[in-house]
Amino acid sequence: MPTFRPRRRPRGGRWPTLLAWLALLLLIVAALVMGGAGPAHRLEMMPLGTAFDLLRGGTYLALGAATLGLVTLTVASLCRRWRLALMGGLVLVVVAVMMAVPWQLMQRAQMVPPIHDITTDMQDPPSFVALVEAREAAPNAVDYPGEATARQQREAYPEIQPLLLDQPLASVRSAVEAAALDQGWEIVARTETGLEATATTFWFGFQDDVAIRLTETPDGVRVDMRSASRLGASDVGTNAARIQAFLEDLSQRLE
Repeated sequence: MPTFRPRRRPRGGRWPTLLAWLALLLLIVAALVMGGAGPAHRLEMMPLGTAFDLLRGGTYLALGAATLGLVTLTVASLCRRWRLALMGGLVLVVVAVMMAVPWQLMQRAQMVPPIHDITTDMQDPPSFVALVEAREAAPNAVDYPGEATARQQREAYPEIQPLLLDQPLASVRSAVEAAALDQGWEIVARTETGLEATATTFWFGFQDDVAIRLTETPDGVRVDMRSASRLGASDVGTNAARIQAFLEDLSQRLE
């Protein structure tokens, strides 16, 4: 007669498996919470404060998942349950990737000044005309904040300067409009000497307003630009980066 041997119980019993699946479940919930906070605010399903609270809660969940992933990796490795150890390690890697963007934003926020209105001409910034009503309904002011902001901009972003192009005004104006459309901005107003537009961020739907002014000079067309956030004391360098990228793109278009 054949003999039946009792099935050997895996090392560690059910604990490594339970830890691994709990870590994975917590990771999935954290990803849904963190990823959904921005779109929920953008779709006007919740106010910004609630969305930030949700994002913060998702961060705590992700850290909890990382802790469980580390415990899983340790326990499963000691028990030689290599697949479960791999699952714990993968949870750690995914959490690290999820936390990379918030960590980078926090680092940038510490490196840049707490300003939100950037311009190539701090003495006479391009003004908002068509966007006045929209900006008056937002927390941040319509007018340029003044010398205190200008001083901080000069120290932090010395590369933000007007662009001088040896091209006809009509060519520059057409290139400016094409570049704005390629950026996905909503053009609110066009004139012979510039335009106004609104840029909306992908995740939270934050709106930043842009004013571009074209001035004919004996040496060509001078392009001045202003980018200002409607909300928040600090833009974490977003407006300066937008101006720099736009002017570089414009220059390349007209070379």
